[in-house]
Amino acid sequence: MRLQEEKTQDIRPVLIVLHQEMSTPGRVGNALRLLGHPLDIRRPRFGDPLPKTLDGHAGAVIFGGPMSANDPDDFVRQEIDWISVPLKEDRPFLGICLGAQMLAVQLGARVAPHPDGRAQIGYYPIRPTAAGHAICAQWPDHVYHWHREGFELPIGSELLAEGSDFPVEAFRAGHSFGFQFHPDVTTAMMHRWTTRGHERLALPGARPRADHFTRRAIHDVAERAWLKEFLDNWLARTPLLAASDMSLPEAAE
Repeated sequence: MRLQEEKTQDIRPVLIVLHQEMSTPGRVGNALRLLGHPLDIRRPRFGDPLPKTLDGHAGAVIFGGPMSANDPDDFVRQEIDWISVPLKEDRPFLGICLGAQMLAVQLGARVAPHPDGRAQIGYYPIRPTAAGHAICAQWPDHVYHWHREGFELPIGSELLAEGSDFPVEAFRAGHSFGFQFHPDVTTAMMHRWTTRGHERLALPGARPRADHFTRRAIHDVAERAWLKEFLDNWLARTPLLAASDMSLPEAAE
C-alpha cells in the first residue's frame, strides 16, 4: 500500500444502497462489519429515502442490479443525482457494477452496451494501472463480472484497472470509486445468480456455469485479500493521496 494520510477511527454506519427486495451486500457487507461498521441498508426503488449529507455515515456503497443506469425510472435518476452528495463532500463512495455506471453518468460519461453485443458474465482478467497500484499494491488477475453494459472513463478521473471487451474496469474521482466487477459476490450469491439468471449465460462472451465455480476456486483468495486492503483504506477519514503525490517504497461467507 502506498503512503496515505493518517487515518482516524470512525465507526459510523456505512450507507448501503440495494436494488432488489432480496439483495444483500454480500462479501462487502461482511468485510465492513468486520471493520466495525454497522450497515444502514436502504432501497430507494421501494421508497427508502437517501440522506441529504453523509455527515452521519462513514461512507456509501451503491450495488448492482438488473436495471440500467440509462433507464428512465425515478429511483435510477434519484440515485444518480444523489451521488453528487459524496462527490461534493469528498466522502468515501463506492459504486459496484450498476453503482459504478451511475457514478460515471453523474460525472458526465456515457454508459452503453458493447458494440458487438458481448457480455461479461463470469471471471475475466483485469490489468491494474500505475494509479491502481498506488491504491492497492496487489490486485487479483481475474475478477467476477455480471454485466452487458460498460462506461467511458469520466473526464478528470483516474483509470485504476482496464480490461479487454470493456476497457474501463475501475476508476477513481477524488474519494469516489467505481468498479465494473463484483467483489461483493459470495459463493451463495453465485449459485443464485447462475440459477435464476441462467438465460444470460447464453449471451456472447458469457462463461459457462461450471466455469464460474472452477475459476472461483483459483482466483477468489486473491480477490478477497484485495477487497480487504481496499476497504480498509477507502474508509480512511482523509482522502488517499493522489497517485502523483505518492512515493513508491474477508469475512467468512
